[in-house]
Amino acid sequence: MTTTTHHLETPAGTLAYDVHGPLPTTDGRPPLFCVGAPMDASGFDSLVPLLPDRTVVTYDPRGLGRSVRTDGSLVNTAEQNAEDQHAVIAALGAGPVEMLASSGGAVSALALVAAHPRDVTVLVAHEPPLLAVLPDAERAFAAEAAAHAVYHQRGWGHGLAAFIGLTSWSGPFTDEYDAQPVPDPVAFGLPDGDDGTRTDPLMSGVSDAITAYRPDVAALSAAPTRLVVAVGEESAGYITGRTSEALAELLGREAVVFPGGHDGFSDREPHVEAFADRLREVLAG
Repeated sequence: MTTTTHHLETPAGTLAYDVHGPLPTTDGRPPLFCVGAPMDASGFDSLVPLLPDRTVVTYDPRGLGRSVRTDGSLVNTAEQNAEDQHAVIAALGAGPVEMLASSGGAVSALALVAAHPRDVTVLVAHEPPLLAVLPDAERAFAAEAAAHAVYHQRGWGHGLAAFIGLTSWSGPFTDEYDAQPVPDPVAFGLPDGDDGTRTDPLMSGVSDAITAYRPDVAALSAAPTRLVVAVGEESAGYITGRTSEALAELLGREAVVFPGGHDGFSDREPHVEAFADRLREVLAG
């Protein structure tokens, strides 16, 4: 598989994206656009080689990896990332794409379909962290804010430990969750020191607009895009498993189960080959 790297100039900066395979595609199928956030294109490095029959596009979201933003902001929103994805799709010149979008990338992909419904023929939205759709949304936002506060007070290792505690909690957020001590970062192999940086896109709060995004159900229902809400089999009861199930219910459908958990397509997961097989099945309809 031949990979070519491109840089697209936009009013907000330069977007780096990779095309793995030929354009136009040799099989006549749309390119498969894989997006995540707050991760860059490298997050799909294990999955792309398992799809040698497809032309796959990956990109670094605004301000991440090789994509340099010049808009003077650090804030990430679903709408701005959706417009960036729209620009990349237009630059491909290959018509609408199929899309695998995960985590924050799935949130922006929902915004993309709502704003540009003819950009995407099928969207597999894998575990979007849409806290606003949860029945206990207020407590979920409070738990997120508490994890951010640990990061700002004590640094990266403690903040990530708090985030792991958040994502490892099963079921609705309760007084019992609030009463827990912050996990020890050393228990997760994380540093307990503080390097002084506070710019992490996951924990600093600059991506709060993504987890707070409210999907436009009417626009999504009216779009010609076939929309599949995907959830990892290991995510049942955990926060992104719950948000996926809640989104599927809002859209009047059932979530489709994929192997693994929130990052089932990554090199950290033993399920990546099974994830690729399941993705092929789902894309084929």
